[in-house]
Amino acid sequence: MNFTRWSARLPGTQRRAAARADEAVSPAPPVDGAGAVPQARAEKPTDTDEPCATPAVDDLPVREVLDRIPALVALVHGPEHRIAYVNDAYAAAFGPRPVGEPAAEALPELDEIGLLPLLDQVLRSSRPRTVKSRKAPDGRSYTFTCTPVDTLATPEGGGVLIFAADVTDHAEAAERLRASERRQRETAVTLQRSLLPQELEEPDDLRIAATYQPGGTDAAVGGDWYDVITLGGGRTALVIGDVMGRGVRAAAVMGQLRTAVRAYARLDLPPHEVLQLLDGLAAEIDPNQIATCAYAVHDPNEGKLVYASAGHLPILVRDEKGTIHRAEEPTGPPLGTGGWMHASGSVPLGPGSTAVLYTDGLVERRGEDIDEGVAALENALAGATGTPQVVCDRLIRAAGVTADHDDDVAVLVLQHPARSGPDEELFRNAALELLGGVEAAPRARAFASGVLTSWRFPRELHDLGVLAASELVANSLQHGTPPMRLRLRRTDRRLIIEVTDGNDHLPRRRRAEPADETGRGIAIVATIASNWGSRRAPGGGKAVWCEFALPSVT
Repeated sequence: MNFTRWSARLPGTQRRAAARADEAVSPAPPVDGAGAVPQARAEKPTDTDEPCATPAVDDLPVREVLDRIPALVALVHGPEHRIAYVNDAYAAAFGPRPVGEPAAEALPELDEIGLLPLLDQVLRSSRPRTVKSRKAPDGRSYTFTCTPVDTLATPEGGGVLIFAADVTDHAEAAERLRASERRQRETAVTLQRSLLPQELEEPDDLRIAATYQPGGTDAAVGGDWYDVITLGGGRTALVIGDVMGRGVRAAAVMGQLRTAVRAYARLDLPPHEVLQLLDGLAAEIDPNQIATCAYAVHDPNEGKLVYASAGHLPILVRDEKGTIHRAEEPTGPPLGTGGWMHASGSVPLGPGSTAVLYTDGLVERRGEDIDEGVAALENALAGATGTPQVVCDRLIRAAGVTADHDDDVAVLVLQHPARSGPDEELFRNAALELLGGVEAAPRARAFASGVLTSWRFPRELHDLGVLAASELVANSLQHGTPPMRLRLRRTDRRLIIEVTDGNDHLPRRRRAEPADETGRGIAIVATIASNWGSRRAPGGGKAVWCEFALPSVT
C-alpha cells in the first residue's frame, strides 16, 4: 500500500496540495548567470534585513513526522480495517504489523482492549471517538483517539487514523490515589464499626434491633451512631445521633460522644439534662463540629417514651392499633451550638407498640423535602410487621437504600411486646402506697412477703427480697417525704424492688462507724442485691431501686 496516496488525504493535506500546484504554474525566478546557484541552495544572507526562509509546515513529509513521534500511530482502511501503516513507536510497543491484513487478525492488542467496535463506529459516523486510559497487553496505559480519514485512494473507501498517547504515569498516579482513598475509607469504616455496639444490650421489656450501613464507595463514611443502655430498675435508654462531616475525624468525634452518652446515662438523668451535658462536651471536643442526637428513656411502669432531641429527626411510634405517632416537640438545636436549654417530651409506648429512631440518610434525598422522606417512612412503618430486625430490613428496602447509597444510614427499632398466656405470667407488677408512720414498715414487709410468695420464688430469693424491701422502705421513712410507694416487679430475668418518695435528696452508700445507729440500710441492699441505684423523678422526688437476678424461670 502506497502511504503517500493515503497521506494526501490526511486532514490539512488538501490545502498543502493546492499550494504546491500554484507554485508549479508560477514563473520561475530570474537567474543572474549560468553559474548561479538556485535559490533553494543559496547561502543564508548576512547583510540584509530580509527574514530567513524557513520550511513551511505544509512542506513537511507526513510519514516522516509520524515515524518520529513517540505516540503510537496506526492507519487502517475499509470495513475490515486493513492495516495501511503503523509507525515506529507502535512497532516498538507491539511488534511490526503486516500491511494489508485485517485489524482483527493483525492487531490483536486492539481487539483485547475492545477498540475494534469503536473503529466501526468511527467509520460509520465519520466522527472521531476517544477512549481514555485503557490498559494494553504490554502493561502500559494509553488514551486512544480514532479519527476518520476521508480517502479515495482505494475502492474500499474511508479509513481510520488511530493515535495512542501513553498515559501510564497518569493512570498509575490515579490508581495510587484511588487506593489511598479506599484505604482511608476502609479505615474510617473499621473505626466506625468498632465504635458502634458490637452487641446490643437486651432489656427485659423491649425487643431491639439496629442496622448501620455506610455510604457507597464514592461517599466518605459519616458519624452516624446508635446505642442501647440498660439503666437498671427495668428502664432503658436509647440513643441515636449523627456527627456532621465525613471520614475518620467524624467517626472519632462520634466515638467520643457515644462514650460520653454512656457515662452520662449511668447518672440516670432526665433526657434533656443528658443532652445539656453533651452540648457542652461537643463544643469542647471540636468547636467546628456539630452533631444531632436524640436520647430517649423507656420505663415499663409508665408506658411511654420520654425523650429529648438536639436537632435530630422525630422518633416515630406505631401503637398497638397501627396508628403512627410522630414525636416532634420539643426539639433544640444540634449539639455543639451552645446557649440552649433543652427540654424533654414524651410519646406513648405501651404493649404492642413499635418505635423507630433513625438518621437522615434513611429519609433525605437530593431534590426532595426531608418532610416528604419522613412521611414516606411513616407509611412504610405502618405496614412493616414482624420482629425488630425484620422491620429494620423492610424500612431500609422501602427507603431505597442500596450498597451504593450516598450517605450513611443508622436505624434503631424497638418493640414493647404485648404478652399473653404463659409469657404474661413471667411479667408481673404489684404496688403499695405507704401511708401512716412507723407502722408502714411492717405493712410493707408483709406486702412484699405475700407478693413474692404468690410469685413462687425460691425461699432464699424470697427472704432477700423481703429484706431489701424493708431496708428501702425504712430509708424512705427516715429520710424521705410523702407520697411514698413500694413497687415490686418481676420479669423473665429479674426481680425489681423500687421505693419512691417526695424528697429530692439521693441516698449514697457510705461506711458506717461502729457507733453509728444509722447508715447501714443502703450498704445492706448493695451487698445482697445484684444491682442498685437511685434517680430523681421528673415531677420531683426520687426513686431508689434494687434488683435480683433470677436463677431460673419458675
